[in-house]
Amino acid sequence: MGLLATFFIRLRVTPVLVFDIETIPDVAGLRRLHADWRELNDIEVAERAFSQRREKTGGDFLPLHFHRIVAISCVLRSDAGFRVGSIGAANDSEESLIQSFFGMIDRHTPQLVSWNGSCFDLPVLHYRGLLCGASAARYWELGENDHDFRYNNYIGRYHTRHVDLMDILAMYQPRASAPLDDMAKLAGYAGKLGMDGSQVWQAYCDGRIEEIRSYCETDVVNTYLLFNRFQKMRGVMDGVQHAAEESLVRDTLQRLPASHWNQYLASWPATSPAVA
Repeated sequence: MGLLATFFIRLRVTPVLVFDIETIPDVAGLRRLHADWRELNDIEVAERAFSQRREKTGGDFLPLHFHRIVAISCVLRSDAGFRVGSIGAANDSEESLIQSFFGMIDRHTPQLVSWNGSCFDLPVLHYRGLLCGASAARYWELGENDHDFRYNNYIGRYHTRHVDLMDILAMYQPRASAPLDDMAKLAGYAGKLGMDGSQVWQAYCDGRIEEIRSYCETDVVNTYLLFNRFQKMRGVMDGVQHAAEESLVRDTLQRLPASHWNQYLASWPATSPAVA
């Protein structure tokens, strides 16, 4: 990794936690609200919900409180280095995944980073955390116990403890937002591999939960790499530091055994065209 990258690691103070979730329809909740659906199987319940939504909006995307979380993937960049993975095991309960995520915030008080997290990931985590009885004291701190959070907390849209990279780059204008896949590929990174969010339900029905988790992990790496590009643009990193950080990510992924990282690295050229 070299002396420069090592020195850069030592300079870090606040851990960075990049996160992404994958969801499926909450068929149990839908049955609870629709008595006439209670004899239907999971696929039939989901299709009823999709059909209703298509009639109302023209698309399948369900209201956020009808999304059940099946994967949470994270990049944690701290003084200990760069780590990427999915929380828990593939068969862990939604409650366990959510509590583990908020537990990471309790332990690290990190800089949160997401792509569209303000409009999707965090509201879903709020609804599902409320329903499952999660504890998330640090996340919900607004300054009552820690004065530093009074004017900079995880909840405020224009605060920086959570950076929704899509939101801030679009100047908080939904019409100006860009897809993660497009931006990652335009920046020279691998982008999405294997599936997109619209395919998660079918993959889950087919028992391919590990593929869902792998897909989610590549998304957080894309987001982290774009966040570092953002940090360079705003003067937090210089060009040498940025190059060292990209080298650290690449070197770490090369050492990971899972096959999706081989595919990711094969789709990430050694020199990104936007900075060549």
